[in-house]
Amino acid sequence: MSTLRKYLIAGLLVWLPLGVTVLVLKLLVDVMDRTLLLLPSAWRPDVLLGFHIPGLGLLLSLAVVGITGIVVANLLGRRLVAFWESFLSRIPLVRSIYLGVKQVVETVFSSSGKSFRKVVLIEYPRRGTWCLAFLTGTGLGEVQARTGQEVVAVFVPTTPNPTSGFVLLVPTEDVRELDMSVDDGLKLIISMGVAVPKWDKQSSVEN
Repeated sequence: MSTLRKYLIAGLLVWLPLGVTVLVLKLLVDVMDRTLLLLPSAWRPDVLLGFHIPGLGLLLSLAVVGITGIVVANLLGRRLVAFWESFLSRIPLVRSIYLGVKQVVETVFSSSGKSFRKVVLIEYPRRGTWCLAFLTGTGLGEVQARTGQEVVAVFVPTTPNPTSGFVLLVPTEDVRELDMSVDDGLKLIISMGVAVPKWDKQSSVEN
């Protein structure tokens, strides 16, 4: 019986991750294919070709994003974006949503900033208990003035869903930076501490 159980678990370890991956990819493709509905009926690939090709919506979305990036990379494109943002900033509710989302996206995807570029350890929720977090902001201005300390903002994600969590303002002296990458930190959180990244202690000491 124990041998059969071992074989079943070994099989699950192969098929379960593969099955979940396929389902997630299928869901992503199905959702992106819905973008084809934005095209006029006569221009939709299903009508032109006479049959459905999965993934065309994803290709269309990537093409639109890429072309948008090319346009806004030049001076004229930047002026158009500035005009558009100026227009949106005059609409109270839209302004709050748009600017908030824009700031988050710039924080996460900007390659020039330091946000979300470091994995750190903090003692939370009590002394002696360590929590994995991501550095998201420094130089907090009023917060530092009010507290009389140099503090940083860290994002503490939940397990196994790292897209939710909360922000803590922690004194710099209580934050310990780690050598692991953000990707490794996310893997550690998603796997609930099972997928521990490799660490070259000798290399870390030398650096």
